[in-house]
Parts: sequence; structure tokens; C-alpha cells
Amino acid sequence: MEININCDLGEKSKFHSIENDPALLDIVNSANVACGYHAGDNDTMRMVVQISKKNGVSIGAHPSFNDPENFGRKRMNLNSSEISKLIIDQFQTLNKIAQEYGEKVTHIKPHGALNNMACEDLELATLLAKTIYQIDKEIIYLVPTGSKMEIAAKKLNMKIACEIFADRNYEDNGNLVSRKKPHALIINPEQAKKHVLSMVKNQSLNCHSGKQIPCEIDSVCIHGDNESSLATAKSIKKNLIDNGLKLKPLNLMKKFI
Repeated sequence: MEININCDLGEKSKFHSIENDPALLDIVNSANVACGYHAGDNDTMRMVVQISKKNGVSIGAHPSFNDPENFGRKRMNLNSSEISKLIIDQFQTLNKIAQEYGEKVTHIKPHGALNNMACEDLELATLLAKTIYQIDKEIIYLVPTGSKMEIAAKKLNMKIACEIFADRNYEDNGNLVSRKKPHALIINPEQAKKHVLSMVKNQSLNCHSGKQIPCEIDSVCIHGDNESSLATAKSIKKNLIDNGLKLKPLNLMKKFI
């Protein structure tokens, strides 16, 4: 069975250091690169692209609301054309940099509040899916499993990779536990690796209550902005390999070739 590990990277900001990014890029298979709107800049994009190319890590755009003051985690009400432009502009910025190194952006994964809102709102999810499909029909759309984003993307017959979060707990409706709650994050690497292996093997979400929700799982996300990211990534990767999983960049997984 194939599985992918992805990580949000290049998120240099007042909230987050990128000191662990090079080490994380030795572990993960796919990088979701901040495109300057919630974090990062041209220099951080170039750094992540160069190391990704060296390590055989596939490159993805991680577009956000233009809100560096809140790390893209504040909900914003924009019209459809403004949201489409956000996605297109950030993709093009990163893809232009990737092309400087003979690489290309092969997946897109929205960030923060934009992602959370689209998970809950089918109209917004459909707008994002249509925008990304218009950018490139071959691009892989990395979406939270079981979300409205997955539903919208399937209606367009897009290339979809469904992800779970290694370091986050889930509510009984399949949504992530709000970061405002004390049990939102899983910071213990041992707990995270068991959490992930169980979900991947069973193809189901493990909710904080103990409930399990059947779902599709192609990829495991490790957030690069947590203090335990590096230890968690190492622990999860080793555990998946030890249990017979084959790790692949998104664009090299059999379902997308």
C-alpha cells in the first residue's frame, strides 16, 4: 500500500521559524510551500524548491488569504473573483520560481482559514475546485478527507489526494478540533505515530471521542510550525515503513500516473 507524507513548509513569519525545514525535507515526500500571503517570501520559496528538487520531494502551492498578521488563520469574507485571484496569483508565483530550477508545482493545498471554510461550505469548496481545475487539469488537489472540498473536487473528476492530519484531533463530524481547544494538537510523537498508523491501515478517521469514520487516505500531513514537527515526522515515517507502507511523492503515486 502506498502513502504520502506532506508538510507545510517555507512558512517564515513572526509566528514561525523555518530552521527545521531542511531536516523536514529529508523526511517528507511532498512540500506545501507558503507563497508569501500568510508567510514566506521569494527567498524561502527558492530554498524549499531547491532542497525539494535535491531530495525528490514533490512541490505544491499552499495558498492562503493575504493575511500575514494572523498567519492566514483569520476567516475573511471575499467575493468569488477575489478568492480565485488569490489562488491563481500564489500558484503562479511559486510555479515561476520552481521553473527557475527546472521543476513545476504538481499539487495545491489551501491553507488555514481558507481551507477550514471550504471544508464546511460546498459553494466555496466548488469555487476553489473550479479555480484549481482551470489552472491545470492534471494538478493534484490535496484536500482533507471527508470534507466538502473532497465532494466538490470529485464532481469535477479532479486528481484528488485525501489527507489526514498526524498532529491534530478530530471531532465526531470529521472536522478538526478547533485550535482554541486544549486537545486540538497531538504533540507527543509516540501518540502521533499510533494515531496515523491506525487511520492509514483502517482507512478511517480516529475521532477524539473514540468514534471512527471510514474515509479515503492517500496522504498524512505533518504541520511544520509545531515544536514537535521534526520528532513527529521521524517517528511517523519510520513506523509507516516498518509496517510495510511504501512512501511516495504525490505525483509518483500509482493512482496519479
